[in-house]
Amino acid sequence: MKKIAIYGKGGIGKSTTVSNISAALAMDGKKVMQIGCDPKADSTRNLTRGEKIPTVLDLLRDKDSVGLEDVVTVGDHGVLCVEAGGPVPGVGCAGRGIITAFEKLEELQAFETYEPDIVIYDVLGDVVCGGFAMPIRGGYAEDVYIVSSGEMMSLYAASNIAHAVKMFGKRKYASLKGIILNGKNIENEEELVMSAVKEIETELVYYIRRNPLVQQAEAQGKTVVSAFPDSPMAQEYLKLALML
Repeated sequence: MKKIAIYGKGGIGKSTTVSNISAALAMDGKKVMQIGCDPKADSTRNLTRGEKIPTVLDLLRDKDSVGLEDVVTVGDHGVLCVEAGGPVPGVGCAGRGIITAFEKLEELQAFETYEPDIVIYDVLGDVVCGGFAMPIRGGYAEDVYIVSSGEMMSLYAASNIAHAVKMFGKRKYASLKGIILNGKNIENEEELVMSAVKEIETELVYYIRRNPLVQQAEAQGKTVVSAFPDSPMAQEYLKLALML
């Protein structure tokens, strides 16, 4: 079982990228589990026709007994979808919520039961506190990728994430594999990102160029891979997925 974590600043297109990777891998014959680690709980919505699924934390709050079938939803192409969720607004810590969700998945033996070929953690990278760093420091993920554009705040977040990964890497936890550039058509964007890649001392894994099919697919509550499987853009996501 391969376990990877994909980080990035909120709004950068990270979840869109992750969902397309998951769908591409599933269409390639892999059993994939995608775990959303963002309080917004919208990581998997393009795999579930735009519908938000119950989160682990909401289920723990609302039900006396929570089973594996409650927390795992089968999405498009058989992708196993999980959303950690977050605390009630204004109460509690989102990072702690991720820890609680991970502990529940372990208790329910999710990996042993479903036996996925690959687990992808989709993690918000605006803050890298203890909870959001769980995939790195808890031994859950082996490889870490960062989704970024050429926007300043996106690159700033990428630098912080890279610093955290390298710090935990010294303890034999997950290692940073590189940056995935999700293009925003910013002037000199590739050059800006390559400069950051050099500073972070990593590599540019892939450049996803901006394409209107992404928004068209999301309007249908789908990934590009599902909505437009024969498109060049779907092939781009498949190429990226097979590189991870």
